Amino acid sequence: MNQMQRILSARRLSHSIIPQSCFLHRRWFATSETDASSPPLSSAHQKIQTLEDKASNKSRSTASTTSSLNEQELAKFSAIADTWWHSEGPFKPLHLMNPTRLAFIRSTLCRHFSKDPSSARPFEGLRLIDVGCGGGLLSEPLARMGATVTGIDAVDKNVKIARLHADMDPMTSKIEYQCTTAEKLVDEGRTFDAVLALEVIEHVANPAEFCNSLSALTIPNGATILSTINRSMRAYASAIVAAEYILQWLPKGTHEWSSFLTPEELTMILQRASIDVKEMAGFVYNPITGRWLLSDDISVNFIAYGTKKE
Repeated sequence: MNQMQRILSARRLSHSIIPQSCFLHRRWFATSETDASSPPLSSAHQKIQTLEDKASNKSRSTASTTSSLNEQELAKFSAIADTWWHSEGPFKPLHLMNPTRLAFIRSTLCRHFSKDPSSARPFEGLRLIDVGCGGGLLSEPLARMGATVTGIDAVDKNVKIARLHADMDPMTSKIEYQCTTAEKLVDEGRTFDAVLALEVIEHVANPAEFCNSLSALTIPNGATILSTINRSMRAYASAIVAAEYILQWLPKGTHEWSSFLTPEELTMILQRASIDVKEMAGFVYNPITGRWLLSDDISVNFIAYGTKKE
C-alpha cells in the first residue's frame, strides 16, 4: 500500500468534533473514489519533477524571497481586494465554505495538539499563521478560537482591508498582519505551531518551492494544512466553467486549470518538503441548502492535514 492509499484509507474525522451538518457521507476514504481523470502516479511524479526543476532554476537566478510569487495572480486579487468582506461579492464561495473549512481545522488541530474541541477557545496558546490571508476571512475566526494569529499576504490592499476589519473587534484586533511572503518569514527565522495555506497554492508560481517554505515555517512535529482544487475534468467543469462562466460566482480567469494539483501530486510535494500528510477530505457544495459539506469525494475541492517530520 503506497503513501496515498494509506491517506485515503485512514480518515479519522471525529463526529463529536465536527457538526453533522458538515458531512455529506460517513464512510472511510477509498482509493477507488479518486477521480478517474486524475493522472497515474508516474504522471504525477513527472509533474512534480517539472515543478521542482522550475523552482531550482529560478532559485539560481533570483532571490528566494520572491521565488513563489506569481505577479499575474497578485494583480487579479489586488483588483478585487475591496470586496473581501462582501458576502455576495466575488468571494462569496469562500464565505460559504468557511464554516466547513474551520470544522476540519478544529478537528485536526485539536487532535494533533491534544486540545479540547468543545472549548470556545480551543487554540489558546497556539501560534498559527494564515499564509495568503487575503482579507482575513480565516484569520479572524482562528483568533476568536484563541490562537495567536499571524496573517500574511503579498497583496498590500488585501492586508490593509484585513487590518481595518480586524480592528473593528477587540477579539481580532491583536492579529498580526504583514504584507510579505512565506519565503521572507523563513529568512527571518519565524516558526509557528501550525501553518495554514487555504486556496493559495494554485495561485503561486512554484508549488514545490512554496511548500518548502511552509515546511520551514512549521516547527518540528507541528501541523500544516492546505486546501486547493484537484486537476480533474470535474474540477474544470465545476470550478471554472460553472463557477466563473455560468453561475458567475468568481471573476472570469480566477483559476487556471493547468495550475491545479491532484491529491497525489500535493502529497508527494509535501512529503519531499518533510511534511507527512495524515488526512484528506473533500468539499462538496449542496445547491439545495447552499452549504458546503465535508465529504470523502476529493475530485474537486479538497483539504489536507499533515505533520512536520521531527
